[in-house]
Amino acid sequence: MSFQDLNLNTPLRNALEEMGIQKPTPIQEQAFAPVMSGRDVVGIAQTGTGKTYAYLLPLLRMLKFSKQKNPRILIMVPTRELVVQVVEEIDKLAKYINLRVAGIYGGVNINTQQQELQRGLDIVVATPRRLYDLVLRRAVQLKSIQKFVIDEVDVMLDLGFKFQVNNIIELLPPNRQSIMFSATMTETVEEMINENFNAPEKISIAVSGTPLDNIQQQGYILPNFNTKANLLKHLFSDKETFKKILIFISDKRIADRLFDSLGQKFPGEVSLVHTGKSQNYRLKNVEDFDEGLTRIMIATDVMARGLDLDAVSHVINFDTPNYPENYMHRIGRTGRAEKKGNSILFTTEKELEYLKAIEELMKMEVPKIEIPAAVKISNELIPEERPRAIEINNPSKASDEAGPAFHEKKEKNKKVNLGGSYRREIAKKYKKPKTRGDKNANRRRKK
Repeated sequence: MSFQDLNLNTPLRNALEEMGIQKPTPIQEQAFAPVMSGRDVVGIAQTGTGKTYAYLLPLLRMLKFSKQKNPRILIMVPTRELVVQVVEEIDKLAKYINLRVAGIYGGVNINTQQQELQRGLDIVVATPRRLYDLVLRRAVQLKSIQKFVIDEVDVMLDLGFKFQVNNIIELLPPNRQSIMFSATMTETVEEMINENFNAPEKISIAVSGTPLDNIQQQGYILPNFNTKANLLKHLFSDKETFKKILIFISDKRIADRLFDSLGQKFPGEVSLVHTGKSQNYRLKNVEDFDEGLTRIMIATDVMARGLDLDAVSHVINFDTPNYPENYMHRIGRTGRAEKKGNSILFTTEKELEYLKAIEELMKMEVPKIEIPAAVKISNELIPEERPRAIEINNPSKASDEAGPAFHEKKEKNKKVNLGGSYRREIAKKYKKPKTRGDKNANRRRKK
């Protein structure tokens, strides 16, 4: 099937032709008619299968010119980087269409975004928290929303945005069309669908654990960080094979440590992205990597979903994710749009259980590779890998023996609060009345 068969208008077809996109992916093909029909739609497809265009193409096809200020299409995504990417994709598709679109996310001046919203927009692409803040400021009215899209909804809920998402949904008109796209279907996502969608049509292209056939997977069993870093330096020296590498790490501190290590070996070729960096720093590093100005990018899992990075030759899993679905999202950054890709998984002995869960989910084994002889196997552990020292004052390890700083309390500080019984003993000793008006007590005292 071609885009001509999808009944796209001329402006959209011209934009796709300029981008060199010839035919729709399976999710784009199957989602087009249901979205155009106005029904609620739930799409489940793996990362890298073109979910963004699956909802953008029919929405832009239906969108009519308007001068109204309140937006008609709301697209919610989990991360700032994904907001920027979706806005860029809308700009590409709408090159020959007159529309107003803006990205709303945290980390930048909220007043500037408020002014942009008040000038009038057709499409708003936003992260839940910043959008909710602007709604509370009355900077945007959601009563005119006709099409509501939640992209990567499972990540959005995992990041703790359920409160904001539910409150935003309550403000939307009940007769809207709701569209949801995700790579996985969890119980929380099912619950949200049941509560907020009206008999949605479900489109499933592949089970979340089904590996992409065009991604070659390999794995290494490695002892520690330094050995992993040594192996990467050995592999990355082959610049013809390792042309564009994306490295995923769960921990920000280890990501910083690897950035310093690889930066010494490959100066000017390594970039870093995680939530500890400023928004401008993150966006610039993503842009530099996407445009080929840097060859290696180190990222935490916040980057594993939604971002469409061009021609990533290799995805390196520097650690084995404890949730097997995260592995699928990571490797989905390579082999996109049916191109060939490569994935390499590093596993320590402590992570073998996670590896087993990944292989059970995929129903296949990740082929293991021997460590090359030229790679130095290190015995030195970084601080994050060393056993934690037992705290001296840990209550669970308390000893009956007194320490060197122990001393007996003074006699006056050994008094015990006896509560009510103490007061009764004092009253009995001095025979004071309970109250000044207690005549019987005063009479007994005189006797």
